[in-house]
Amino acid sequence: MQRLNFMQVWTVRTKRGLLRTMGVRHRAGLAVVAVAAWIGPVAVGDSGAGACDRDRLVVALDIGHTPSSSGATSARGRPEHAFNVDLARRVLAHMHAAGLDKAALIAEPDAEPDLWDRPRRAAALGAHVLLSIHHDSVQPRYLEHGTLEGRPARFSRHAAGYSLFVSGKNLFFEQSLAVARAIGGALGEWGLSPTLHHAEPIAGENRPLLDRDLGIYDFADLVVLKAAAMPAVLIEAGVIVHPEEEARLRDPFHQDILADAITRGVVEACGVLMGG
Repeated sequence: MQRLNFMQVWTVRTKRGLLRTMGVRHRAGLAVVAVAAWIGPVAVGDSGAGACDRDRLVVALDIGHTPSSSGATSARGRPEHAFNVDLARRVLAHMHAAGLDKAALIAEPDAEPDLWDRPRRAAALGAHVLLSIHHDSVQPRYLEHGTLEGRPARFSRHAAGYSLFVSGKNLFFEQSLAVARAIGGALGEWGLSPTLHHAEPIAGENRPLLDRDLGIYDFADLVVLKAAAMPAVLIEAGVIVHPEEEARLRDPFHQDILADAITRGVVEACGVLMGG
């Protein structure tokens, strides 16, 4: 990761202050403008981004789950798939704004691709990297029943934060790991922290933790990762059963932060992905 210059540090600190003080509508507008100012400096330096031919890099974006198999349910009852659609669309918009014109969704939000079809669709696009967009939950033992905003709810404050998954069985494991590290580093620059609950030695978790600081795990047998004929990373953007984190994840400005970090991570890893 290249060093931040004074202007970049000022930008991050200023955005964090604005995040606390501005209304949602104004924050969302600021983030859309901010991406153009932020992406540029990442494309230079010695991290591999300098070798990036952005107009040739093909990024396949996978919206996790489907309308009929919608994944986790948030603390306030919203299906994970809806969160995934919102974030994937923002990531796509940020990537196009950053000059990654060949970034594309592998399927429309109302499509029903199975797990094996997702990496096949990415390969059909000629993708250099596959990113699968998801939102997270916890094991049932940690869910509690209560009320939120006067309504019955099932939620947990056991875990919060993002996590990144790669597969040790992917033929491009090292490149996948490089992309995950670049995305994790960019998330960290925004002050976001990973959740480590997937490493907990209990049934349903116990994933090997490859990088504690960046929240990167090995999920060797996850089909969308291991079957991909290109580097692949699954991104859990945050824990939607956590009431406060769910609210952040629905905030358009926070979605723009996530989309910015994912985009900058891909740009930084571009040289690796393009064989530079």
